[in-house]
Amino acid sequence: MMEKGKRGPLLQNDIDCSSLLDELQTIWDDIGESDVEKDVMLLQLEKECLDLYRRKVDQANRHRAQLRQTIADSEAEIATLCSAMGERPVHFRQGDRSLKEEHKVIIQQLEDLRRRKNERLSQFRKVREQILCVSTEINPEPGLEIVLDESDLSIRNLQDLHRRLDALHKEKNDRLRKVLHHLNTLNSLCSVLDVDFKQTASEVHRSLVGPDESKNVYSDTIERLISTTQRLREVKLQRMRMLQDLATAMLELWYLMDTPTEEQQQFQNLTCNIAASEHEITEPKSLSMGFINYVKAEVTRLEALKASKLKDLILKKKIELDELCRRTHLVAENDCFAESLDSSLVLEQIEAQISILKEEAFSRKEILERVEKWFAACEEESWLEDYNRDENRYNAGKGTHLMLKRAEKARAVVSKIPGYYWGYSLFIRGVNF
Repeated sequence: MMEKGKRGPLLQNDIDCSSLLDELQTIWDDIGESDVEKDVMLLQLEKECLDLYRRKVDQANRHRAQLRQTIADSEAEIATLCSAMGERPVHFRQGDRSLKEEHKVIIQQLEDLRRRKNERLSQFRKVREQILCVSTEINPEPGLEIVLDESDLSIRNLQDLHRRLDALHKEKNDRLRKVLHHLNTLNSLCSVLDVDFKQTASEVHRSLVGPDESKNVYSDTIERLISTTQRLREVKLQRMRMLQDLATAMLELWYLMDTPTEEQQQFQNLTCNIAASEHEITEPKSLSMGFINYVKAEVTRLEALKASKLKDLILKKKIELDELCRRTHLVAENDCFAESLDSSLVLEQIEAQISILKEEAFSRKEILERVEKWFAACEEESWLEDYNRDENRYNAGKGTHLMLKRAEKARAVVSKIPGYYWGYSLFIRGVNF
């Protein structure tokens, strides 16, 4: 037993077990311990040493198992993180490394993956918040939910969210462009109609008078904006028709009363736009109620002036009608000259007769030209007869040669009269030459 104790391992501070046993033997000898008691105490000492070694071995085994379990758990977590991030798992085990070295390497890699996962998760949350924000700006009704699945944080999934965000941004920009387009149209209409644009736009939605980035682009806002624009466009068309009717009446009154050009200049823009289309009228306040009332007042003034000058106008139109009848060899109806009729009605009927005669004269243009030639030839024939009866036609004197030339020309014209007669007869019967 003593020899076995002497073969034990070295203790701390280079104290050999054998030297300690020798010292213990000396102490026991001094005490007077028996050999049996010494053996019992040595056996007890060896047992305590074995127990201590066993505890250390067990502790080392537990530590080794703990390291292996930690490494295995870390590898499993790394595999999970790589799968969640869409990356291929990394293998770390090498046969020439101790467990502590392997544990250190894998822990560093695990911490790096955790950091990258948190960054990726932060990116997902940021894009998710942006999607929800833009979606709320487009549609006020809740319903869009984006659940973040931390088991799928791959780049592909993140790119899908970015594409979704880009699509929402595009839709928002399209809506904003549509709102700005309708606002420009509304502003133009308000300018032409002399309506307060800001008040009209704020009645649709108060954000429409603010900066572009804060404008509301909800579907119902766009619909109300379109409805308001359409309503003002109808008002514009209604006022256009009203002004065009007033302009037509004004032109007729100017024509009837021979209004000077200088007096017409102040309404030149109005009369120039009498046949303009809706999109061509863009001048500010050109369709305001103030301007329309101003034109109405002018038309009323002209109508009052027309009533005072109606008799002069009727006389002037009668003279024009008589001259037209004389030139066209037509006869006007006499019903329009009845004294029992209203003066304005008489004037309208005379103008209608003038219009009818002008149309009739245009349709008989060729006949009238032939008749004019016939009358001219007859006049030349009458002059030639008077000339032939003049006994002094050959006497020398001033202008005699001119008279001779006219006589020659008259004989040539008179010689064509039979041809005119037969030609007119055939023309009247419908024969074309």
